[in-house]
Amino acid sequence: MESLAGLLPIILMFVLFYFLLIRPQQKRQKSVQQMQRDLQKGDKVVTIGGLHGFVDAIDEGQIVIKCGDGSRLTYDRAAVREVVEKAKSPSLDK
Repeated sequence: MESLAGLLPIILMFVLFYFLLIRPQQKRQKSVQQMQRDLQKGDKVVTIGGLHGFVDAIDEGQIVIKCGDGSRLTYDRAAVREVVEKAKSPSLDK
């Protein structure tokens, strides 16, 4: 019984770490991966290096970003930090 009482604080600390640190990080990582999978041509994005631009072309693991001066730069999909504005999809009402 004493050994169980001695392990209780360690088990409680593990449970707290899981719910306060590990689980939220896993949720954030899943949402970032989903955002990177859902990239579309025309999306306005920001890279982890701070480059702002529009997605010009998409490959399986890479994207081409068109910058303000018209230059095109190739990045890995994992380099996209956030989508600032989604591409306007064509209207289905015709």
